[in-house]
Amino acid sequence: MLSLESDVLKRHLPRFKDRSILLFGHLRDDFAKTLQPLAKNVALASYYYDFARKNGDVDSTLTHQTPAELAVFYWVKNKQECQFQLLQWLSHQAVGQEVLIIGENRSGVRSVEKLLQPYGEIGKIDSARRCGLYHFCLQQVPSFNAQTYWKSYPFQDLTVFSLPGVFSATELDNGTQLLLSTFHKADGLKGKVLDLGCGAGVIGASLKQRFPKIKLTMSDIHTMALASSERTLAENQLEGQVLASDVFSDVAERFDLIISNPPFHDGIDTAYTAVETLIQQAKMHLNRGGELRIVANAFLPYPDLLDKAFGTHDVLAKSTKFKVYRVRA
Repeated sequence: MLSLESDVLKRHLPRFKDRSILLFGHLRDDFAKTLQPLAKNVALASYYYDFARKNGDVDSTLTHQTPAELAVFYWVKNKQECQFQLLQWLSHQAVGQEVLIIGENRSGVRSVEKLLQPYGEIGKIDSARRCGLYHFCLQQVPSFNAQTYWKSYPFQDLTVFSLPGVFSATELDNGTQLLLSTFHKADGLKGKVLDLGCGAGVIGASLKQRFPKIKLTMSDIHTMALASSERTLAENQLEGQVLASDVFSDVAERFDLIISNPPFHDGIDTAYTAVETLIQQAKMHLNRGGELRIVANAFLPYPDLLDKAFGTHDVLAKSTKFKVYRVRA
C-alpha cells in the first residue's frame, strides 16, 4: 500500500522515465517498485533502520552522497532534520540538480519554499491527497557543516549531545526524568543492560555513569539517534555498544535489565506497534529474574499488555502525566 505522498507522485510518472532516481527522507512504502520498470535505476537512502531492514540496499549513512538525475525527498516532520538531510545532500551535487519534495501539508512541507529559495528555483507543481509536491532546481550549491546542527545540554553529571529529530534533542523530557528517578545507588544495578530506543543516549549513559559495572547496550532505528548516543557516550568517557535495531530485530543477547522510554508516535500519527512488540518479546531477551522497566503516558493501555505478557506489573512512580512500570521475567 502506497503512502499519500507516493499516491501524488504516481500522477507524475513521466518525469521518472529513463532517469536515475534517488528516493530519500521519510520513506515508508515500496514506491521504488513502481518506478523500477520506468527508471534507469532507483536508489534509496533512509535514516530509519526499520525501512532499511525491509528494503534491502538502502544507504543509511549520516552523510550520504548518492548521485541521481532526479531526487525525491519525502518530507520529515522535524523541520531541522529536513534542513540537515536536504542541504547535506545538495552540498555534494552540481548546479542544475533536480529535486522533487513531497509531504503532507500538516507536516509543514510548505516551509520547503523558504528553506530552499536561497539555493535555486522552487515552486509547487501539485496539490492532492492533503499533500504538496514541489519542484526544485539547484542554482547555488549550499555549504554544509554538520557540526552546526549538534545541540547539547547538561543532566546531572552528564553532557547530552543530540542531532535534530532525536527525542529530547534540546532538553530532558519529564518522562525520562521520572524513569531515571526510580534508580538509586543502593540498588546496586549490575549485569547486562539494554537501553532500547536510546535516542540521545541519556538513559543508558546516566545508568552507566551511576553504575559503572553494568555492560551497556543501546539501540535505536534512527541514524541520527545512533550518532547522538555514540557521541554522548564518547564525550562523557563511558563505554557501551550502540547498534541499529528495529525493537529486537538485531538484538541477540539476553539482559538483566531492559529499559525504555518507548515512542508512541510514527511520523505524525499515533502507533503502538513498536511498543507492543517490545512488551510481547521482552521476556525472550531477559535473563531469569530480569526486569523490563518502561515509562509511558498514563493514558496509554500498557498495563493490559504487560499483564498479558508477564502476568502482573508494578507501578514504581507516577506523575500527573506519566507512569513507570516494572515487570520481571
